[in-house]
Amino acid sequence: MGIENKQMDFTEGSIMKKMIFFATPIFLGNLLQSSYQIIDSLWVGNLIGADALGAVSISATIIFTILSFIIGINSATLTVLSQRTGAKDNEGLRVSLNAFVFVLGTLSIFLGAAGYFLSPFILKWMGTPESIMPMALNYLRINFIGIIFLFGYNFIGTVLRAVGDSKTPLRFIFLAVILNTVLDPVFISVLNYGMEGAAYATVLSQGSAFLFGIVYSIKKRGLPFTIPSPPPWPEFKRIFKLGLPSGFSMMAISGGVLAIMTVVTSFGETVIAGYGAAQRIDSVIMLPAITLGSAITSMAGQNIGADKWHRVNDIAKSGLLLIVSVSLTISLFVFLSAGLLMGMFVEDQATIDFGASYLKIIAFFYPFLGINFVLNGIVRSSGAMFQVLVLNIISFWVLRFPLAWAFSSIFSEIGIAIGIGLSFVVSSVIAASYYRFGKWRNINIFHEEQKDN
Repeated sequence: MGIENKQMDFTEGSIMKKMIFFATPIFLGNLLQSSYQIIDSLWVGNLIGADALGAVSISATIIFTILSFIIGINSATLTVLSQRTGAKDNEGLRVSLNAFVFVLGTLSIFLGAAGYFLSPFILKWMGTPESIMPMALNYLRINFIGIIFLFGYNFIGTVLRAVGDSKTPLRFIFLAVILNTVLDPVFISVLNYGMEGAAYATVLSQGSAFLFGIVYSIKKRGLPFTIPSPPPWPEFKRIFKLGLPSGFSMMAISGGVLAIMTVVTSFGETVIAGYGAAQRIDSVIMLPAITLGSAITSMAGQNIGADKWHRVNDIAKSGLLLIVSVSLTISLFVFLSAGLLMGMFVEDQATIDFGASYLKIIAFFYPFLGINFVLNGIVRSSGAMFQVLVLNIISFWVLRFPLAWAFSSIFSEIGIAIGIGLSFVVSSVIAASYYRFGKWRNINIFHEEQKDN
């Protein structure tokens, strides 16, 4: 059965209703993805200790940074394929899909190898304490070996969402979470592999989900995958024209996260562990924003491909209304239960106290971050990747990192949360200004192709 019989068409019908129905499976998938990390942290923190939790936190930041370039190009996949879908261009969809497979697969293998060999140098540069260096290094290297699996099943999910299917990716993520939940304690304690066992469990879980995703997507969902081969020059050019700024945009984000981690590490192991656990909870607060950013890119992309710009504006309005109301509700819950949530990860009281204080400060700034995700999702759907890159550089390197450093210098470790929160507010104002007055609506990513035809 072809994908055209399975997709959700966003070019007609109720926008809010379709947004909720489409975004809900993405939210559940992101929740499962976060629970994957949370479960990993729970097992590591409780079975090994707070130092091991700190090692996982630092390693996870590095993995995300190294992989961010591929994740960024992957977001270009969503833009290109959603516009192909909206334009009902099935042949263009097939050609673009397999071009992305070749380019992103090659890059993930290269960056995985580079990350493996550069791991000790990166950990030292980040100021990783010597007491947790061996654990962090082993965990990091094993994850780099299996980085192709992490990329693979996330890429398949992106492709399915581009064609309007947000339900199928849940199957892959659910499989990975269940396997990781079972394998973590087995490898850590039963087989006595410790930190290395946690990494082995992660790689095996993601690898199994990747293989299942490939088979299911081709046989059951009819995605037009073929054996990877170098793409035609026009497709290769389009991927890098959109993908390079998008990739650098993600590097700007993850590099900013990495830079903030250097501020965190300067306050010692207790703050590192507390910040690491808080980030796991913090990631749950961000889920609605991440979800709508992804959903809106698909929805707006289809309407841009169908040349229905009035619906693009309505998608932005509905997205903003939804994200502000949902973010406030979740923020209130996290604020009221911060200490209890921190206690799930660690037993050390000083670590719990710092993490709870961080969460209580940062929680109510997240509606502003949601505004950024929604508006950047709309802009990204048009192919304005360079413009989003500039917005992210401003957000992380002009605002978030300098403010986190400055306020931590004034208010000690708790100033990290104050600086980050204030950066969310200013970034949302800048994003809204570009959405209203920028020229992103004039971009046509298929201009040369249409000219030739």
